[in-house]
Amino acid sequence: MIKKIDKNQDRRARHERVRKKVSGTAEMPRLCVYRSTNHIYAQVIDDVKGHTLCAASTLEKDVAAKAADVTKTEAAKLVGAAVASKALALGIKQVVFDRGGYLYTGRVQALADGAREAGLEF
Repeated sequence: MIKKIDKNQDRRARHERVRKKVSGTAEMPRLCVYRSTNHIYAQVIDDVKGHTLCAASTLEKDVAAKAADVTKTEAAKLVGAAVASKALALGIKQVVFDRGGYLYTGRVQALADGAREAGLEF
């Protein structure tokens, strides 16, 4: 009998492997991405203290209003710009990008591009 591959379990394994090496500090926090079927979420995290410094997603009112008539990839770019502007307001200019075990293509890449265009460095 052929078992169905659990893609989310494989993604979590990749994420755990990467998290052994990638960690955020107060000077250079981690920009973490989570992608669901309909939405995308981004957080800037200080792993030393275990605190989320800022976050953005397609569920926020200001982003959702702009993303109402665009594709999910374009909405991801708006989320990247939103999280970058919040991070820059906190004085954070450089982050470590954590793609969450997802392939660096499509919405994950668009979020990273939006954050870079808004002024965040990684």
